[in-house]
Amino acid sequence: MLCRDVAAGGRVREAIRAVAPGADIHVRSCDLGRLASVRDCAAAVRGDFESIALLINNAGRVSTRQRLSEDGFELTFATNHLGPFLLTELLRDRMSAAGRIITVASRAHYRGSLDLQRIEAPRGRYSPTAAYAQSKLANVLHTFALARRLAGSSVTANCLHPGIVATNLLPRWLRLLKPLVTRATFGPERGARTTLHLALSGEAAQVSGRYFDEHQSVQAAAPTANDVALQEALWTASERWTQVNA
Repeated sequence: MLCRDVAAGGRVREAIRAVAPGADIHVRSCDLGRLASVRDCAAAVRGDFESIALLINNAGRVSTRQRLSEDGFELTFATNHLGPFLLTELLRDRMSAAGRIITVASRAHYRGSLDLQRIEAPRGRYSPTAAYAQSKLANVLHTFALARRLAGSSVTANCLHPGIVATNLLPRWLRLLKPLVTRATFGPERGARTTLHLALSGEAAQVSGRYFDEHQSVQAAAPTANDVALQEALWTASERWTQVNA
């Protein structure tokens, strides 16, 4: 478990152990909004594990006001895209045979747009919903570009919309994002179904480069998300922004 709040992660670990006493759970510090933290976490994971069967990029945020990460990027984009991009690249060579990389995106990506020049030089009025939709579009673009790079291997990459999940974060997130997504809300168990389907089902083992909805069904992603030139431009820019090859 890679967690920004290690103490909260520890409490979840103990809750899991209460129902699965044999579970071997490690909690590592990882703030996806800080590239240095992502690098430190990836190094710790590489030190602990020779191979990784599943990598689930699940964490996300929406900032209600314009804020920059310590690396100088809009915080929602930094946390939701740049952090997972860097983490995935730093661990990709440790994925085991038939490994699966899963990214929790959102139906909000349908309303997203992406101007790479504005990522480096933000301008105009800040909109939390637009920033979130942009970051979720980046998730889908990244997944599709990653799947191409994994073609010919047994490792898969997919992304999904989980639905609006009724957790402790719901009041703020729902107010901002509900108009972008859906009127329905799910409990955490139902909200995890598509993630678990992609992680564990035999049906999903041979599927890669797809976007799934909250009902575990493949759906067509937004036309912008299927723009191969934009996928590649984002990939190249993300390599530069994260200095992943430095």
